[in-house]
Amino acid sequence: MRTLMLLLLFPVLFSCRSSAQDAAKIDQLLGKYYEYGQFNGTVLVAKAGKIIFKKGYGYANFEWDILNTTDTKFRLGSITKQFTAMLILQLVEKGKIRLDGKVTDYLPYYPKDNGGKITVYQLLTHTAGVPNYTALPEFFSRYARNAYTPREFIPVFAELPLEFSPGSKYKYSNSGYFILGAIIEAVSGKPYDEVLHENILRPLHMNNTGYDTAATVIKKRADGYMKRRNGYEHAEYLDMSLPFAAGAMYSTVEDLYLWDQALYTEQLLNKDSKHTYFTPYLDGYACGWVRKPINLGKTTDTLSAIWHGGGINGFVSLIVRIPGTKDLVVLLNNTGGTDLEDMARGILGILHDKPYDLPIHPAVLPPAVQQLITASQADTAAYRTYAGSYLLGPGVVMTITVEGSRIYEQVTGQRRYEIFPQSPGKFFMRVVDAQITFTRDEQGKVDGLVLHQGGRDVPGKRVTP
Repeated sequence: MRTLMLLLLFPVLFSCRSSAQDAAKIDQLLGKYYEYGQFNGTVLVAKAGKIIFKKGYGYANFEWDILNTTDTKFRLGSITKQFTAMLILQLVEKGKIRLDGKVTDYLPYYPKDNGGKITVYQLLTHTAGVPNYTALPEFFSRYARNAYTPREFIPVFAELPLEFSPGSKYKYSNSGYFILGAIIEAVSGKPYDEVLHENILRPLHMNNTGYDTAATVIKKRADGYMKRRNGYEHAEYLDMSLPFAAGAMYSTVEDLYLWDQALYTEQLLNKDSKHTYFTPYLDGYACGWVRKPINLGKTTDTLSAIWHGGGINGFVSLIVRIPGTKDLVVLLNNTGGTDLEDMARGILGILHDKPYDLPIHPAVLPPAVQQLITASQADTAAYRTYAGSYLLGPGVVMTITVEGSRIYEQVTGQRRYEIFPQSPGKFFMRVVDAQITFTRDEQGKVDGLVLHQGGRDVPGKRVTP
């Protein structure tokens, strides 16, 4: 009997010891990212559905030296979209919305030439072709600091030509989820935040989550900053009526764990609706979620993952769910411009006993990279092939210039920064976690670039040599 009890106890002890070891490794990994100025926020990690690690790093407020903790509230940015999609599908279950219903069925004021072609499901899956309002050249200069109701702001982009036939392509657009928020309000007769609390936050006891507004006093809400070469600056002001249902929520890592656990049940949606919610349509995008494999550590091994990132003035966020093992990684950061995906891959590598890399101090370049820089600077002719202007979006241009043996990038309305070679045709920035890959046509001429930042790949077509 004693032998049997010891045998039964051994797996429990081993599991506890394994989780403790994983937690220590995760702390070491995130501690290095914080030490090197590449992470300032809070993390929560669950393994097989159980929290094994949660901790805050750095400051929620730099002026008053207020530390980030596990109950610090962060703006979520585009993680909001998965909540908006949930509310839409709940209304579908109640018979108040149809997935094949047209925008003009619910918003009669929406221009019929466009709205009469676009379905609710196309909005959910970024296949509607509606131009992304945050990419409009005048968005930040003309609109970002002002408050708007949905009906006041929708005409800004609703009358623009569709970028493609609805349902034919995927292109990420905040406009689609802004429209979905307006539909939720129109159908329910209530403000978006009230519907959100009644149908998701209150039932799940997500008491530290809500719809953010700058005027509201929200206890333990972090301030948002941007990392610059000489330190941190306050992020530019953005009225939260503009991200709206596409990005205006705030939460904590602990509340997002409650959200994750509820998604394994049918508390919020029935089985069929959950299938719709998590099934990708085009380019791996479902309803507010990305369904694509994620690498473990520095290996080529992958796991099937459901995830989404978010970025909003001064904040970056990431939630990664692994349904097969019920692992969860939540990273919330209040110094914008940080790439959280490498951290998540490292954490998952730890959980699954795969090799992973610790971050490199930004002031210390790997020998291979330093050799590449030296070789490239000796051959400035290679740099000059990249010089020119690249269109990232309507009115948003990245200009590449070369001065002597150095190469620089500058985006419309932003400062100029030096970039450094990482591999042939690929460069990285030191001031933020971002990379630039140049592309070539069949003749070998540089015809574009791709900006990799915040978990997104933004292509730019070369418009001037």
